[in-house]
Amino acid sequence: MSNLANAPANALAAKEARDKSFRKKGILIALLSGFLYGGYTAFMTHGMESGVWIDFYGATGIAKGLSAFALIYTLSALGAAVNDLCSAVWSLIYAAIIGRLGDFKRSLRTKPGRILIIAAIIGGPFASTCYVIGLQMAGSIIVPIAALNAAIGAIIGRFLYKQKLSAGMILGIVICFCAAVLIGSTGMTGLSFDGKAVLGMAAAFLAALGWGIEGAVGGYACCIVDYEVAIVIRQCTSGIVNAVILVSILSIMGGDGIGTGFRLLGAALTDGPSIWMFFIAGMFASFSFKFWYKGASMCGAALGMGCNGTYAFWGPFWCFIVIGLVFGVDGYAIPWQGWVGALIMVVGIVILAISQDKATKEA
Repeated sequence: MSNLANAPANALAAKEARDKSFRKKGILIALLSGFLYGGYTAFMTHGMESGVWIDFYGATGIAKGLSAFALIYTLSALGAAVNDLCSAVWSLIYAAIIGRLGDFKRSLRTKPGRILIIAAIIGGPFASTCYVIGLQMAGSIIVPIAALNAAIGAIIGRFLYKQKLSAGMILGIVICFCAAVLIGSTGMTGLSFDGKAVLGMAAAFLAALGWGIEGAVGGYACCIVDYEVAIVIRQCTSGIVNAVILVSILSIMGGDGIGTGFRLLGAALTDGPSIWMFFIAGMFASFSFKFWYKGASMCGAALGMGCNGTYAFWGPFWCFIVIGLVFGVDGYAIPWQGWVGALIMVVGIVILAISQDKATKEA
């Protein structure tokens, strides 16, 4: 009789334990997404400093006569396009290996699939290009501004999906942002807050807005569409829109003509010294964005994006390892602010996780 009386309590305890385990797994997946994003950043950055890209930025060879507009905006979009196309190839290959290509085709005709396409356009062609433009115009100081995507995603999750946002969770987000500011502060050395730098920081905020929307919406869609399928939709959409539409529009806006964008794209895709680095970057990006979506769907927009925000540290770390140590390029050593910022970010994520756990129990 006592066993029957305790049955509801035992069932509730089992459910709480299962939910806690599910959230922990989501946190680990979201943290892994930030770590892998660092690898994507490093290999794409070095790819855009190698091979034909040297000619692009020097306005020599096929890039001779490029406008000043193209040297900043068109080439930024081109780098994002090449990376996303390579990432789309990786995603399609992996989906074929695990037998999910049929699900990919079917999902495109569903409402969640269409939501993912819209999220991909906002987070890919729009936000990623804004991020690269920000880096080009203002340097690493834009990293903490871009890291505002966690706060934006949390706010969106609160209003659209009624996800709880307690005072502790807000504190965790603020701590993570402060850590990102500390990490990015190294980029303020010698920085002149002229019009170019201000535009770069504005571009970074637009990137944060785009990624905040994508993270919240994409994470929600992954509750319905399997994340292995969602990443194929995301990367294919982003790669095609970036390469075919955005690069063309920017080429026209810069007065270089639509043909210039396609010539640059063709040269970048067939350039041996750099394309292999984009393929590696694409692999990292594929898994990073996939785990970003999955983590946010498992532990909520606020915590998932807070964990993903560790890319503010992992980006410079991977650049130091890959570009600085492996390829021997100077200027990528991590100063003390980076290490201290990483520790502060861990504190913020722990506070986020504890606060969300309490909020879940009180619900």
